[in-house]
Amino acid sequence: QVQLVESGGGLVQAGGSLRLSCAASGRTFESYIMAWFRQTPGKERDFVASIRGSGTMKNYADSVKGRFTISSDNAKNTVVLQMNSLRAEDTAIYYCAGSARPYWAVGTKVGDFGSWGQGTQVTVSS
Repeated sequence: QVQLVESGGGLVQAGGSLRLSCAASGRTFESYIMAWFRQTPGKERDFVASIRGSGTMKNYADSVKGRFTISSDNAKNTVVLQMNSLRAEDTAIYYCAGSARPYWAVGTKVGDFGSWGQGTQVTVSS
């Protein structure tokens, strides 16, 4: 398993931007599928975006397409989620996740990922 630590959450006004980072350690990063999920109280954890550790195979939830960008830095074993044009409905705890499964076996479900960070709060005020 890979160990994950998120950073970069905070409070921002609607229309603003935030940049979340996820530092991975413990295993080879390039072979992993890395993702971001988010969760609000009383709701399920939802997929936001994913990427192969090598930087390819990006996937986004429809709700964030065109506003969020996921990227990876292999030299730093870090995955970044750049969030622009933030909306109040983007408010959630954001979790970084990692999967050692082959890319063709990883989708957008929570169960597809075996490693999780502790989460970072993102609050967007309207």
